[in-house]
Amino acid sequence: MATPLVAFQGERGSFSEEAAYKLLGRKIRVLPCETFTAIFESVTSGKANYCLVPIENTLAGAVYENFDLLQANNLHIVSEVSLRIVHNLIALPGTARKDVRQVYSHPVALAQCRRFFAQNPKIERITYYDTAGSVKMLAERRPPGAAAIASRIAAEVYDARILKTHLEDHRENYTRFFLLSKTARVSPKANKISIVFSTRNLPGALYKCLSVFALRDIDLTKLESRPLHGRPWEYFFYIDFVGNVKEKRCKRALAHLGEVTNFLRVLGCYESAKR
Repeated sequence: MATPLVAFQGERGSFSEEAAYKLLGRKIRVLPCETFTAIFESVTSGKANYCLVPIENTLAGAVYENFDLLQANNLHIVSEVSLRIVHNLIALPGTARKDVRQVYSHPVALAQCRRFFAQNPKIERITYYDTAGSVKMLAERRPPGAAAIASRIAAEVYDARILKTHLEDHRENYTRFFLLSKTARVSPKANKISIVFSTRNLPGALYKCLSVFALRDIDLTKLESRPLHGRPWEYFFYIDFVGNVKEKRCKRALAHLGEVTNFLRVLGCYESAKR
Protein backbone atom coordinates (compact mmCIF):
# COMPACT_ATOMS: atom_id res chain seq x y z
CA MET A 1 0.00 0.00 0.00
CA ALA A 2 1.37 3.44 -0.98
CA THR A 3 2.53 5.73 1.80
CA PRO A 4 -0.31 8.23 2.39
CA LEU A 5 0.20 11.90 1.58
CA VAL A 6 -1.22 14.23 4.23
CA ALA A 7 -1.79 17.94 3.54
CA PHE A 8 -1.69 20.58 6.27
CA GLN A 9 -1.64 24.37 6.47
CA GLY A 10 1.67 26.06 7.25
CA GLU A 11 5.37 25.50 6.73
CA ARG A 12 7.23 22.27 7.41
CA GLY A 13 7.63 21.92 11.17
CA SER A 14 4.22 23.37 12.05
CA PHE A 15 2.11 22.09 14.93
CA SER A 16 -0.18 20.55 12.29
CA GLU A 17 2.72 18.44 11.02
CA GLU A 18 3.49 17.37 14.59
CA ALA A 19 -0.18 16.37 15.03
CA ALA A 20 -0.05 14.36 11.78
CA TYR A 21 2.92 12.36 13.08
CA LYS A 22 1.21 11.81 16.43
CA LEU A 23 -1.88 10.42 14.71
CA LEU A 24 -0.37 8.49 11.80
CA GLY A 25 3.30 7.88 12.64
CA ARG A 26 6.48 9.17 11.01
CA LYS A 27 6.24 7.08 7.82
CA ILE A 28 3.69 9.35 6.14
CA ARG A 29 4.47 11.90 3.42
CA VAL A 30 3.45 15.47 4.14
CA LEU A 31 2.27 18.31 1.90
CA PRO A 32 2.51 21.81 3.43
CA CYS A 33 0.01 24.29 1.94
CA GLU A 34 -0.34 28.05 2.23
CA THR A 35 -4.04 28.21 3.14
CA PHE A 36 -6.79 26.11 4.71
CA THR A 37 -8.70 26.26 1.42
CA ALA A 38 -5.69 24.75 -0.33
CA ILE A 39 -5.54 21.72 1.96
CA PHE A 40 -9.22 20.93 1.35
CA GLU A 41 -8.66 21.29 -2.40
CA SER A 42 -5.64 18.98 -2.27
CA VAL A 43 -7.90 16.14 -1.10
CA THR A 44 -10.94 16.89 -3.26
CA SER A 45 -8.66 17.00 -6.33
CA GLY A 46 -6.96 13.73 -5.41
CA LYS A 47 -3.53 15.32 -4.97
CA ALA A 48 -3.38 14.24 -1.31
CA ASN A 49 -4.96 11.25 0.44
CA TYR A 50 -5.86 13.19 3.58
CA CYS A 51 -5.75 16.63 5.11
CA LEU A 52 -5.30 17.43 8.78
CA VAL A 53 -7.42 20.37 9.88
CA PRO A 54 -7.29 22.24 13.21
CA ILE A 55 -10.85 22.69 14.39
CA GLU A 56 -10.58 24.17 17.89
CA ASN A 57 -8.12 25.22 20.58
CA THR A 58 -8.76 25.13 24.32
CA LEU A 59 -7.58 28.75 24.70
CA ALA A 60 -8.38 30.42 21.37
CA GLY A 61 -11.65 28.58 20.66
CA ALA A 62 -13.04 27.40 17.32
CA VAL A 63 -11.27 27.77 13.98
CA TYR A 64 -14.35 29.17 12.24
CA GLU A 65 -12.92 29.09 8.71
CA ASN A 66 -12.58 25.32 8.91
CA PHE A 67 -16.15 24.82 10.09
CA ASP A 68 -17.27 26.68 6.95
CA LEU A 69 -14.92 24.62 4.77
CA LEU A 70 -16.29 21.40 6.26
CA GLN A 71 -19.73 22.42 5.08
CA ALA A 72 -18.54 23.60 1.66
CA ASN A 73 -16.56 20.46 0.79
CA ASN A 74 -17.74 16.87 0.53
CA LEU A 75 -15.03 15.38 2.75
CA HIS A 76 -15.45 12.98 5.65
CA ILE A 77 -13.98 13.01 9.14
CA VAL A 78 -12.23 9.66 9.60
CA SER A 79 -10.21 10.39 12.75
CA GLU A 80 -9.28 13.08 15.24
CA VAL A 81 -6.24 13.89 17.34
CA SER A 82 -5.61 16.27 20.23
CA LEU A 83 -2.16 17.86 20.42
CA ARG A 84 -0.70 19.52 23.50
CA ILE A 85 0.74 22.82 22.25
CA VAL A 86 4.24 23.27 23.70
CA HIS A 87 6.02 26.49 22.73
CA ASN A 88 9.79 26.20 22.45
CA LEU A 89 12.48 28.87 22.22
CA ILE A 90 14.49 27.86 19.15
CA ALA A 91 17.74 29.25 17.72
CA LEU A 92 20.43 28.21 15.27
CA PRO A 93 23.54 26.38 16.52
CA GLY A 94 26.00 28.91 17.93
CA THR A 95 23.32 31.16 19.44
CA ALA A 96 23.21 30.85 23.23
CA ARG A 97 20.17 31.78 25.28
CA LYS A 98 22.02 34.77 26.80
CA ASP A 99 22.64 36.10 23.26
CA VAL A 100 18.95 36.23 22.28
CA ARG A 101 17.69 39.79 21.72
CA GLN A 102 14.76 39.19 19.33
CA VAL A 103 12.14 36.47 19.16
CA TYR A 104 9.98 35.86 16.07
CA SER A 105 6.70 33.94 15.96
CA HIS A 106 3.02 34.02 15.06
CA PRO A 107 1.17 36.65 17.15
CA VAL A 108 -1.01 34.00 18.84
CA ALA A 109 2.09 32.10 19.98
CA LEU A 110 3.71 35.30 21.26
CA ALA A 111 0.53 36.18 23.17
CA GLN A 112 0.54 32.74 24.83
CA CYS A 113 4.07 33.33 26.18
CA ARG A 114 3.58 36.64 28.02
CA ARG A 115 5.16 35.38 31.24
CA PHE A 116 8.41 34.52 29.45
CA PHE A 117 8.65 38.02 27.97
CA ALA A 118 7.79 39.62 31.31
CA GLN A 119 10.71 37.72 32.83
CA ASN A 120 12.97 38.74 29.93
CA PRO A 121 12.08 42.40 29.24
CA LYS A 122 15.16 43.02 27.07
CA ILE A 123 13.98 40.51 24.47
CA GLU A 124 11.97 42.10 21.63
CA ARG A 125 8.85 40.33 20.34
CA ILE A 126 8.51 40.37 16.55
CA THR A 127 5.38 39.01 14.86
CA TYR A 128 5.75 36.65 11.91
CA TYR A 129 3.22 34.90 9.66
CA ASP A 130 3.85 31.37 11.00
CA THR A 131 5.53 29.66 13.95
CA ALA A 132 7.48 27.17 11.83
CA GLY A 133 8.00 29.86 9.20
CA SER A 134 9.87 31.93 11.77
CA VAL A 135 12.38 29.08 12.28
CA LYS A 136 12.68 28.68 8.51
CA MET A 137 13.48 32.40 8.29
CA LEU A 138 16.24 32.03 10.88
CA ALA A 139 17.82 29.23 8.83
CA GLU A 140 17.64 31.26 5.60
CA ARG A 141 18.58 34.77 6.79
CA ARG A 142 20.57 33.96 9.95
CA PRO A 143 19.90 37.27 11.80
CA PRO A 144 22.28 37.70 14.76
CA GLY A 145 20.80 37.40 18.27
CA ALA A 146 17.50 36.06 16.95
CA ALA A 147 15.36 33.13 18.04
CA ALA A 148 11.85 31.85 17.32
CA ILE A 149 8.95 30.27 19.17
CA ALA A 150 7.69 27.12 17.49
CA SER A 151 7.23 23.36 17.79
CA ARG A 152 9.95 20.80 18.46
CA ILE A 153 9.38 19.45 14.93
CA ALA A 154 10.38 22.86 13.53
CA ALA A 155 13.74 22.60 15.32
CA GLU A 156 14.28 19.18 13.72
CA VAL A 157 13.29 20.26 10.22
CA TYR A 158 15.55 23.33 10.12
CA ASP A 159 18.53 21.89 12.07
CA ALA A 160 18.02 24.34 14.94
CA ARG A 161 18.37 23.94 18.71
CA ILE A 162 15.79 24.20 21.48
CA LEU A 163 17.10 26.64 24.10
CA LYS A 164 14.09 26.46 26.40
CA THR A 165 10.86 24.53 26.36
CA HIS A 166 7.38 25.14 27.85
CA LEU A 167 7.30 28.89 27.30
CA GLU A 168 3.49 28.91 27.25
CA ASP A 169 1.64 30.59 30.13
CA HIS A 170 -1.06 27.89 30.26
CA ARG A 171 -0.07 24.24 30.24
CA GLU A 172 -3.64 23.14 29.42
CA ASN A 173 -3.27 24.33 25.83
CA TYR A 174 -4.54 21.76 23.33
CA THR A 175 -5.57 21.90 19.68
CA ARG A 176 -8.02 19.38 18.24
CA PHE A 177 -7.56 18.29 14.62
CA PHE A 178 -9.75 16.37 12.16
CA LEU A 179 -8.30 13.97 9.60
CA LEU A 180 -10.39 14.29 6.43
CA SER A 181 -10.75 11.95 3.45
CA LYS A 182 -12.82 11.74 0.25
CA THR A 183 -14.03 8.32 1.39
CA ALA A 184 -16.13 7.77 4.49
CA ARG A 185 -14.73 5.20 6.90
CA VAL A 186 -16.09 3.96 10.22
CA SER A 187 -13.57 2.09 12.35
CA PRO A 188 -14.69 -0.67 14.75
CA LYS A 189 -13.62 1.63 17.63
CA ALA A 190 -15.63 4.64 16.41
CA ASN A 191 -17.41 6.25 19.35
CA LYS A 192 -18.07 9.82 18.21
CA ILE A 193 -20.25 11.40 15.51
CA SER A 194 -20.08 14.88 13.99
CA ILE A 195 -23.04 16.36 12.11
CA VAL A 196 -24.17 19.67 10.65
CA PHE A 197 -27.78 20.76 10.19
CA SER A 198 -29.99 23.77 9.62
CA THR A 199 -33.51 24.27 10.87
CA ARG A 200 -36.52 26.38 10.16
CA ASN A 201 -36.55 29.81 11.79
CA LEU A 202 -39.47 29.02 14.08
CA PRO A 203 -39.98 29.28 17.86
CA GLY A 204 -38.64 26.17 19.59
CA ALA A 205 -37.01 24.78 16.44
CA LEU A 206 -33.54 24.32 17.97
CA TYR A 207 -35.08 22.91 21.15
CA LYS A 208 -36.84 20.23 19.10
CA CYS A 209 -33.57 19.36 17.36
CA LEU A 210 -31.62 18.98 20.59
CA SER A 211 -34.42 17.03 22.27
CA VAL A 212 -33.87 14.06 19.90
CA PHE A 213 -30.59 13.47 21.75
CA ALA A 214 -31.86 14.19 25.26
CA LEU A 215 -34.77 11.76 24.83
CA ARG A 216 -32.25 8.97 24.13
CA ASP A 217 -29.67 9.95 26.76
CA ILE A 218 -27.07 10.75 24.09
CA ASP A 219 -24.19 12.89 25.33
CA LEU A 220 -23.48 16.03 23.27
CA THR A 221 -19.81 17.07 23.47
CA LYS A 222 -19.86 20.20 21.28
CA LEU A 223 -22.33 22.66 19.75
CA GLU A 224 -21.20 25.40 17.35
CA SER A 225 -23.19 27.72 15.07
CA ARG A 226 -22.09 29.40 11.84
CA PRO A 227 -23.94 31.85 9.56
CA LEU A 228 -25.82 30.35 6.64
CA HIS A 229 -24.42 32.36 3.72
CA GLY A 230 -27.05 34.16 1.66
CA ARG A 231 -29.73 33.84 4.34
CA PRO A 232 -29.21 36.55 6.99
CA TRP A 233 -29.76 35.54 10.63
CA GLU A 234 -30.05 31.86 9.79
CA TYR A 235 -27.40 29.35 10.88
CA PHE A 236 -25.79 25.98 10.43
CA PHE A 237 -25.40 24.06 13.68
CA TYR A 238 -22.48 21.70 14.18
CA ILE A 239 -22.81 19.02 16.84
CA ASP A 240 -20.48 16.32 18.15
CA PHE A 241 -22.03 13.53 20.18
CA VAL A 242 -21.00 10.23 21.72
CA GLY A 243 -22.03 7.12 19.80
CA ASN A 244 -21.70 5.11 16.60
CA VAL A 245 -23.87 5.43 13.48
CA LYS A 246 -24.53 1.68 13.69
CA GLU A 247 -26.08 1.95 17.17
CA LYS A 248 -29.87 1.73 17.19
CA ARG A 249 -30.36 4.81 19.40
CA CYS A 250 -28.06 6.90 17.18
CA LYS A 251 -29.83 5.73 14.03
CA ARG A 252 -33.16 6.69 15.54
CA ALA A 253 -31.86 10.05 16.78
CA LEU A 254 -30.56 10.94 13.32
CA ALA A 255 -33.78 9.80 11.66
CA HIS A 256 -35.81 11.87 14.13
CA LEU A 257 -33.51 14.87 13.56
CA GLY A 258 -34.04 14.56 9.82
CA GLU A 259 -37.78 15.02 10.38
CA VAL A 260 -37.39 18.36 12.21
CA THR A 261 -34.60 19.94 10.10
CA ASN A 262 -34.45 21.18 6.53
CA PHE A 263 -30.84 20.04 6.07
CA LEU A 264 -28.80 17.32 7.80
CA ARG A 265 -25.41 15.83 6.98
CA VAL A 266 -23.25 13.37 8.89
CA LEU A 267 -19.66 14.67 8.68
CA GLY A 268 -18.09 11.56 10.14
CA CYS A 269 -18.13 8.76 12.68
CA TYR A 270 -14.71 8.17 14.22
CA GLU A 271 -12.72 7.22 17.29
CA SER A 272 -12.49 9.98 19.87
CA ALA A 273 -9.01 11.42 20.47
CA LYS A 274 -7.21 10.10 23.52
CA ARG A 275 -7.13 12.58 26.38
